[in-house]
Amino acid sequence: MHSREEQMAAFGRLLDVLERLRKECPWDKKQTNESLRPNTIEETFELAEALIHDDQDNICEELGDVLMHVCFYALMGAEKDSFDLADVCQREADKLIFRHPHIYGQVHAETEKEVLDNWEQIKLKEKKGKKRVLSGVPSSLPALIKAYRIQDKARHVGFDWAQREQVWDKVKEELDELRAELDKGDEQRSEHELGDFLFSVINAARLYHLNPDNALEQTNRKFINRFNYIEDHSIKQGKPLTDMTLEEMDQLWNEAKQMETDTH
Repeated sequence: MHSREEQMAAFGRLLDVLERLRKECPWDKKQTNESLRPNTIEETFELAEALIHDDQDNICEELGDVLMHVCFYALMGAEKDSFDLADVCQREADKLIFRHPHIYGQVHAETEKEVLDNWEQIKLKEKKGKKRVLSGVPSSLPALIKAYRIQDKARHVGFDWAQREQVWDKVKEELDELRAELDKGDEQRSEHELGDFLFSVINAARLYHLNPDNALEQTNRKFINRFNYIEDHSIKQGKPLTDMTLEEMDQLWNEAKQMETDTH
């Protein structure tokens, strides 16, 4: 691994490259916070994909892309005399120190839960009553992740189930309400109840310390792999998927499922 001096030199090189591109490259010259935003979102998702696959080489590359965007926004901030990269780094360091009093202060916290509870309480104090508890949840988050964060924020101020097992009654209640609306054929009400049901399932996952986003992504990939197995066989047989019976597809699906079991 590189020394601190080598790492700082590499970081300085990146800043030098970005500053030159901002001055000389027609594309880089035109960029604004708004124009760069979609690219930043895309790069973040590409990093998330690399993290899911634990592809170290790709993680390194995608981290570089995300870091470049952080530096680019700071560069544009400096052009407006609003802030520069030093301000970004100092503010984040100050925030981390302030939110870790069990490391930099006298607060006691030995478990992860105690650390997280302290973190949320400190963030509430930082707001000084100017913001609501849930205002820290970005509105642009994907709905599943947003639901989890909303519930977790509420938990830190005591709005939670006394016993986690109680959540299953709520899950059943929401499922029954969803089925009732589906039986009535009311599409709008059914969608409303579906949201309530999904919210309750996410809440259950949170209470049992499971990450619903990771869980769903694992299932997505599992479905893709199994369906691809079916499609591969249809190609080998020269038989379009549309000509396959459901029974044939089910048999191949179960074969793919068994292969996963044998692998693990």
